[in-house]
Amino acid sequence: MTTLTTTEPADRVGTAVLEARGVTMRFGGLTAVDGVDLTVGDREIVGLIGPNGAGKTTFFNCLTGLYVPTSGEVRYKGAVLPAKPYRVTQAGIARTFQNIRLFANMTVLENVMVGRHCRTKEGLFSAIGRGPRYRAAEREARDNARELLDFLGIGRHANSLARNLPYGDQRKLEIARAMASDPGLILLDEPTAGMNPQETRATQEVVFKIRERGLAVVVIEHDMRFIFGLCDRVAVLVQGRKLVEGTPEVVRADERVIAAYLGTPYEDDAAARGAAGDGGGDAATVRAAGEDEGTAS
Repeated sequence: MTTLTTTEPADRVGTAVLEARGVTMRFGGLTAVDGVDLTVGDREIVGLIGPNGAGKTTFFNCLTGLYVPTSGEVRYKGAVLPAKPYRVTQAGIARTFQNIRLFANMTVLENVMVGRHCRTKEGLFSAIGRGPRYRAAEREARDNARELLDFLGIGRHANSLARNLPYGDQRKLEIARAMASDPGLILLDEPTAGMNPQETRATQEVVFKIRERGLAVVVIEHDMRFIFGLCDRVAVLVQGRKLVEGTPEVVRADERVIAAYLGTPYEDDAAARGAAGDGGGDAATVRAAGEDEGTAS
């Protein structure tokens, strides 16, 4: 396999919200994530792409405390994050999941209110007694939840059971629940999976609106058109290591990215083209085909 290198974008990050340094995750003899660095700036949208099994979701799990990294460090706004999911949420990082994880038998409104629990100060005895402070906190959580549902365009479903929502609206509900924790950074794991083109475009607009609210966003996706039309920067993971990072234009044109998605080592591909006397037309054809296809997996 080719030596993995990084192309660092200049003057893109600004004030760092997230800093991951040398994050490595091993499961026995398997290295799922290998020394990955990633910095996310304030109000920046960063894409994380790569073939299936590249370690993208595992990396997310390391960032959010679901996994304790074998080595490396994750900082949020300069502070080292504890390896506990609830503490990471309290610090200001929220996420959605590749597979939808809603409370199916709770209402849409209740699902979002659950996401607010880390910002409330009422304890067990306050909940049992249901005194004035508890009722005020619950009212604030309900108002916050309604505002987020309206923001994401699903306010009309507030009293519906989550399981009865259309698929695209269930994805929006997950985002609303994540935003209820009042994060500064939100991690979206394949937010357009299973969506039709219209729903995908709507999700892109949602992410832009989230940034307008002052949040930074990191997105895992296989839909290349979605990623390249959305992100300020894109990082590519291959076999657990970061292959390249840069603007969408830089990443889209990189021969190693094309080879990674085709499953062909870049050196072998280049040698084969040279032996055939081809000046690079095949790579250009592959690139154009990838753009026409719109998705890669």
